[in-house]
Amino acid sequence: MILVFGSINMDLVASVAAIPRPGETVLSRGYRTLFGGKGANQAVAAARVSADTVAMVARVGRDGFGEACLANLKENGVVIDHVVTGEDPTGCAFIAVDAVGENAITVASGANGAVSTADLPDVLVSADTLAVMQMEVPLEASLATARRVRAAGGRVIWNFAPATDLSASELAEVLAATDIFIVNEHEAMTAVGLLGAAPPSLEEAARIIAAEGRVTCVATAGAAGAIAFGPEGTRHHAAALDIRPVDTTGAGDTFVGILAAEVAAGSALIDALRLASIGASLACLKVGAQAGMPTRAELEAQARAGV
Repeated sequence: MILVFGSINMDLVASVAAIPRPGETVLSRGYRTLFGGKGANQAVAAARVSADTVAMVARVGRDGFGEACLANLKENGVVIDHVVTGEDPTGCAFIAVDAVGENAITVASGANGAVSTADLPDVLVSADTLAVMQMEVPLEASLATARRVRAAGGRVIWNFAPATDLSASELAEVLAATDIFIVNEHEAMTAVGLLGAAPPSLEEAARIIAAEGRVTCVATAGAAGAIAFGPEGTRHHAAALDIRPVDTTGAGDTFVGILAAEVAAGSALIDALRLASIGASLACLKVGAQAGMPTRAELEAQARAGV
């Protein structure tokens, strides 16, 4: 079983001529509401390709956004029985995108800030559990959940996104509770800096994180694909598809969800890495975080066609 412990948001996206400066008001012709939150995105990505159960533990508010988010998760095959509906409003991201594609984002965590390991029932914690964590709910809750899963013999994938202000000791706790640690370039440099190193490249950063943290470190590199280092220095690389991106939003979450699905299914790391890289590439061909996430049939068709 894949357990996603994380965030659920509704994204409100407005296109503007220019991002407003402090004290300035700008007008937009309209806005779009898109389903988001890294936890929800990764759960949807996993559910679209996995034959395994994908369950989410999270929180939403007693509001229209919460109802819509839960309906969307259910429609995508995610088990929502353990999503708590509480008094805090559903998390929202307010996104302004200017004429050249730059954006400014304000995230109101809302119910995400109240997520607790107490929301996770014991029935979801076993040696068969693969837990997927991110950094959009309280760290203490995520750490406690990861430790519960590891103590039961399960495994933990931790996506260090968004990279937040952690202390070196907090990062050490995260790594100690993790089997596979997933980062992009910015997140890798943030993590390795906390480890006291200043590597010249993403690849070297991933190698250091794997060795120092005693984890498998997976680093995503956009068009360059993804690399992975084991704690003993074993290296894998998977290429991305040669595409012209339409929207890269959600590509990282697609990668994490598909990797989790493949690892849970028992695939070798290099095979999981390859399929996750293909899926992240496909996700860039449509607008919106979840709209472009591939199905199993789409993923396998592209894999057969070759990278």
